[in-house]
Amino acid sequence: MATVTLKGNEIHTSGNLPKVGSAAPDFTLVASDLSTRSLSDFKGNKVVLNIFPSIDTGTCAQSVRTFNEKASSLENTKVLCISRDTPFAQARFCGAEGLDNVINLSDIRDGNFGRTYGLSFTDGPLEGLHSRAVVVIDENGVVKHAQQVPEIVDEPDYEAALSVI
Repeated sequence: MATVTLKGNEIHTSGNLPKVGSAAPDFTLVASDLSTRSLSDFKGNKVVLNIFPSIDTGTCAQSVRTFNEKASSLENTKVLCISRDTPFAQARFCGAEGLDNVINLSDIRDGNFGRTYGLSFTDGPLEGLHSRAVVVIDENGVVKHAQQVPEIVDEPDYEAALSVI
């Protein structure tokens, strides 16, 4: 279990992120068109998992904007923005913002992604949502970078994540 803070108050996750060098666990999430997508759908691509509690918060929205901007120059790379928001909320946000370089995926159906990746909050006001994290996976499905953001209101380290691509 990881411990992070929300404005200085400790909250806990269901586990720990996959370790660098390990095989990234597969997952099934819901796309904006309500189809299901899995990590295996992106095989052969580098994948950035931008994971956050809700698209409707300032820091989460900024991470989607920032990765959308940076993704436009990344070759053979897909940026997946993952939360427990409804696919409709994710699509509404990206549509209103004109963001089309990221792929929104929702863990709304069963929360298995959050538990598998060890980032579901188990207590505190955000219980059940995902902690803020970034995981970078190479073309062979190996984790190359994993950051659990220690203070949930802070943005991830974009440069550290993108430097491994």
